[in-house]
Amino acid sequence: MLIPTERLHLRHGDAAEGRDPLSLTPEAAGWRFSGLRVVRLEAGEERRFQTGPDEMLVLPLSGSCRVRCDDEEFYLVGRSSVFARVTDFAYAPRDASLILDSADGGEFALPSARARRRLAPAYGAADAVPVELRGAGDATRQVNNFCAPGTFDADRLMAVEVLTPAGNWSSYPPHKHDEAREGEAELEEIYYFRVRGPHGYGLHRTYTTDGAIDATVTVRDGDVFLVPRGYHGPCIASPDHDLYYLNVLAGPGEARTMAFCDDPVHHWVRETWSRRLTDPRVPMTSALARD
Repeated sequence: MLIPTERLHLRHGDAAEGRDPLSLTPEAAGWRFSGLRVVRLEAGEERRFQTGPDEMLVLPLSGSCRVRCDDEEFYLVGRSSVFARVTDFAYAPRDASLILDSADGGEFALPSARARRRLAPAYGAADAVPVELRGAGDATRQVNNFCAPGTFDADRLMAVEVLTPAGNWSSYPPHKHDEAREGEAELEEIYYFRVRGPHGYGLHRTYTTDGAIDATVTVRDGDVFLVPRGYHGPCIASPDHDLYYLNVLAGPGEARTMAFCDDPVHHWVRETWSRRLTDPRVPMTSALARD
C-alpha cells in the first residue's frame, strides 16, 4: 500500500505548537521511538519541560541558553546559526525536570528517544564533537557526530548534523536501516532541514523496493522528512544555497548503532571517492566561530 508523501514530508509549520516551529512525538510520527521538538525562546524567557519517558538533547540552532536539569546546570554558548559553528549541547535523561532560559533568545532543537534506562544529565563540549568529512567531489559533505555511538553516551538516542555545500549531494549513495540483521540496524529517522539564504531549497528522496514509499520532495527551511523505512538519499543542495539537516535516530536494538545497508544498485559510488578530490569548501564549520 502506497504511503502518501504528505504523511512523511512535514512543511515548516505543519507540526507547530504555539510559537514552537515543531513538536513531533513518536505517536505523531506514527512510530515508537524517535521525536524532535524545536523550541523558540524570546529574550529573557524561561520554559519548563518534563522529559517523561524520553531522553532528550538540547542543541542550540541559534542563540545561547542555560539548561537546568534536576540538580545540574549547564550554560550552552551555542551559535548564531547552524552554518556558523559546531555547537555545544546538553543531555537530559528520562523522568527529569528540564528548564531552559535564554538572555537573548533563540531556537533550540530537542531531539528525543523513548528510553529504557535513566542516565545522568551531561554536557557536550563543542570542541569534543568529531567532525567527519564524508564523500568526495560533488558528494562531499560534513558530518558533526555529536551524539553518535562511541562519541556521546545515551540509551537509544542518536543524532548527527550534516552540512552540504551548495550544489552537492549528501546521504549518498542511498541507504537504509530498517532490518535488524548483520551489518544493518532497525531505526526510525527524522530529517530536519535548514537552508542558508532567502528562498533557498533542496531536494530529498526516500523510496522502498516494494513501492510503498516513492517520494522526491522539495525541502525548504524548517521542513521535516520522516523515514520509517526504505532507502533514503540523496539530499541535494540547490546550486546557490548551502543545506543543513539534523538527523535523529532511534530503534528497538539493545545496542546503539547506526549500521546501514546501501542500495546495491548505487553502492559502486563509494568506490569512486578514493579517486576524487574532497570539495575544498568542506569543512564548512568547526568549534570556532565563523562568519
